[in-house]
Amino acid sequence: MSGRAERGRSVSFTHALCRAPSSSIVEGLRAEDRGAPDADVFRAEHAAYVAGLEAAGVAVTVLDPLEAFPDSVFVEDPALVLDGVAIVLRPGAPSRAGEAAALRPALERHCDGVLDLGRGLVDGGDILCTDDRVLVGLSARTDRDGVEALTPLVDGLGYRLELVETPPEILHFKTECGLIDPETVLATPRLAATGCFTGLRVIETATGEEAAANAIAVNGRVLVSAGHPATTERLREAGFAVVELPTTQSALVDGGLSCMSLRYSRRGAS
Repeated sequence: MSGRAERGRSVSFTHALCRAPSSSIVEGLRAEDRGAPDADVFRAEHAAYVAGLEAAGVAVTVLDPLEAFPDSVFVEDPALVLDGVAIVLRPGAPSRAGEAAALRPALERHCDGVLDLGRGLVDGGDILCTDDRVLVGLSARTDRDGVEALTPLVDGLGYRLELVETPPEILHFKTECGLIDPETVLATPRLAATGCFTGLRVIETATGEEAAANAIAVNGRVLVSAGHPATTERLREAGFAVVELPTTQSALVDGGLSCMSLRYSRRGAS
């Protein structure tokens, strides 16, 4: 593949893979225990999320729940898909170690090719992709060995990998940022202050609305977690078409909008 980036490929998608939340989501990982999610409410919010992707023109495949893996609804963490080619990652949380192998058959069915990270640890929640760069934040779940293994894989797909030193108090790099157009990031003031977004415009979340940063851009729309009115207003004033979606239950287990889908375009798809 040519190293020249196709404009807009970071925010334009034809397909997405999601996984339905399992009943075991009540046992999902969480940095702070604010109570277990309600599995039924989670399913309803997940259905609204899938509908939001479909309304943006994405063909969504929803995989069956995996009861053995409480956090498996967060399907972005065990894989990265670039231009239709999947890279099977190695999530850093021990309880999620088997998710990548469980996801691989679906990637083989729905993607244009499948590669394997092979060594180290990388969580998809630590990866932010622009049109030509793959920014990877080090965290408790992504290490340097994994980043070194990932570098030649993304290079072979026409991207340049950049390592980011995520502040240690942030769980995942994308916990506090999201790409909202090919040249713009929504980020918390804390993460923006690190200077990690060189070459990108940054819109900061409003005070007290840091959770809004985990937004996703899909085919001309920006999907944002509901309940962050000041940040939503900033985005609308900047000209973005904002769609608010409920994420009350995923937030209880350290999840957000980006981690509940693998968004990509098949080669040759219009």
